[in-house]
Amino acid sequence: MVNHKKDEFLKSAAGNMAGIYDAVASHSREIQLGSLERGSSALIIVDMVNGFVKRGALSSPNVLSLNEQIAGLLRACNKLNIPAVCFADTHSRQSAQFRDFPEHCIGGTEESLVTDEIAAGKFELIPKNSTNGFLEPAFTSWLGKNGNIDKFIITGCCTDLCVLQFALALKADFNRRDRVSRVIVPAGLTATYDAPRHSASFIDTMSYYNMLQNGIEVTTNFKY
Repeated sequence: MVNHKKDEFLKSAAGNMAGIYDAVASHSREIQLGSLERGSSALIIVDMVNGFVKRGALSSPNVLSLNEQIAGLLRACNKLNIPAVCFADTHSRQSAQFRDFPEHCIGGTEESLVTDEIAAGKFELIPKNSTNGFLEPAFTSWLGKNGNIDKFIITGCCTDLCVLQFALALKADFNRRDRVSRVIVPAGLTATYDAPRHSASFIDTMSYYNMLQNGIEVTTNFKY
């Protein structure tokens, strides 16, 4: 049930959108990768699998445009000994998620594999069966074994789904434990898809604003 009349909503939205855009833009800057502490930083790559990048019902050219850039950042992190985790959407054909999304990324198929460009790097691979990789026991285990890490670069897709949910959950977990953290989302290395009633530029901007409101840093990109 919508709480506001359509005219009221549209009027309110028109009055707020410029401010939301400016808030996101004002926080955007490039960060030097080498400025992050080596022993306490990690790269997180979300769902850069063939099914979202190159082929399949949910693949998007917007996500494809990130592929080489994220592969480059992964290589740079490997050189600096910054550990990386790569989530890979992986489902059975009985996945409950297929009630809400078209069938995608079935385990054992090409769609569930990390792209060749990114697979050439070094990372911890964690298959995930929902839109929130933070919930995967394998990630909980990794986080526990790497308790020194409190700075995270989150890249991949989709900005409004798996990236957003993971970033919010990660930040909330550190806050719950009264640990200071830096959760960084570079806008130039995250993307969502275009579809009817789902304009990527609009959805991305609203997602970044949501993250900013929750203490997550939104940058343009990383220099290395």
